[in-house]
Amino acid sequence: MDLFEKLANKIRTRGFNLVKRLKAYFKRLLFPLYLFPLKLVTYSLYYLIKIIIKTLLGLAVIVFEAVIFPFRSLKNFLKSIFILGICIYLVASLFVIADYLTNQYGYMGKFLCSFGVRDKMVGSVVRVVGGYSEGTGFFIAPDQVLTNFHVIAYEPSPKIIFPDGNFVTPTKILGNKDIDLAVLFIEKHYADLVLPLPDSIALYADEQLIATGYALGTSLTGKATSLRGRFIDFRKSKQMPIGYTQTDISLVKGMSGGPLVDQCGAVVGINTMSLAGLSLFINADSAKTMVPDFTDQNVAKIEVDPSVSPEEAVKAFYTYLKARRMEDGFKLLSREYLKKTNFEEWTNRFTDILDVNVIKSEQFENTKDTALVKFSTKNWVDGEAEMHFYEGTWETIKEDGVYKMLKSNIKEVAEPGFAWFYE
Repeated sequence: MDLFEKLANKIRTRGFNLVKRLKAYFKRLLFPLYLFPLKLVTYSLYYLIKIIIKTLLGLAVIVFEAVIFPFRSLKNFLKSIFILGICIYLVASLFVIADYLTNQYGYMGKFLCSFGVRDKMVGSVVRVVGGYSEGTGFFIAPDQVLTNFHVIAYEPSPKIIFPDGNFVTPTKILGNKDIDLAVLFIEKHYADLVLPLPDSIALYADEQLIATGYALGTSLTGKATSLRGRFIDFRKSKQMPIGYTQTDISLVKGMSGGPLVDQCGAVVGINTMSLAGLSLFINADSAKTMVPDFTDQNVAKIEVDPSVSPEEAVKAFYTYLKARRMEDGFKLLSREYLKKTNFEEWTNRFTDILDVNVIKSEQFENTKDTALVKFSTKNWVDGEAEMHFYEGTWETIKEDGVYKMLKSNIKEVAEPGFAWFYE
């Protein structure tokens, strides 16, 4: 009989004996049936106590061996000192790691949710671009973008540019100039970009925070910028209409209106002002309580009247383009002009226009139906803002009580000098 046969016989014998013992055990446990519940409880307690006793005895033996191990020989003593040193080092390392996590994340729980927060913020904030200022905003509801009031001040039709390069014009703007906040309403909903305002905020001393925004506005292309810094303190006084969070983050122009979040991505503030490494952020919980009371009282309005004169009609025409009120602009085209275009073809000429600034619109020489106009456009092309300058004349015709665009002679001006804007 070779080795493999002996091994197989041994396995079979042991397996047979194990099965035989298990059968006998379950027979004793199950029969008689009326004693089964009592046996089940008794056996369970017996084996539990047996395991506990064996475990305690094993631990006692280990402790005893560990205590006498160093005294058996000099070699064992040196080994014990080495092992003790490693244990002390590991325990000290745990304290250092815990202190680091506390300083960096406020508390260790925020370490677990911090991964991917920076990418989430960069992909959620939007540019807010107007003719007079630029900044950042973020969604506080699927159809509402929050930003600073000073970003949209004097601007009736700012543009909201998404991270993918597409842009829209708000349908309504509400705000509060005193607390420097405004909400821009849009038609479409973007639930996946919402960063909700909290009911309350609580921060630890020196907790790290992240401020995100489009630094330098459209002058700096690419993704939004995220800056890390530490929480310093909350600021509030009787002269301040709202509370502020102070950090050591250095905000720059263009980041106004962006979110300040903790390591888990929860909004705690709104970027608003910075000076030499000291920045203040409007407390997000205070902002939440005040947003429902926003009005359009100090928000710029579009006020044009194309029935007054040709120059006012031209001004109205470009103002409608600026505001992306394409239907209103199209209505200012004369019947003669409409013979060579339609709404779709005409609107496709202006798909990339972010802003139109009418520098001058006045009567041309001694004419009664022609206006001299100078204007600039800001175009969004491949993720960059391009400025273009134009001047020329628009001949108009009065139809249905309104001056309408009849014939244009507009030319682009390449690199106009300083005097061009004031001639």
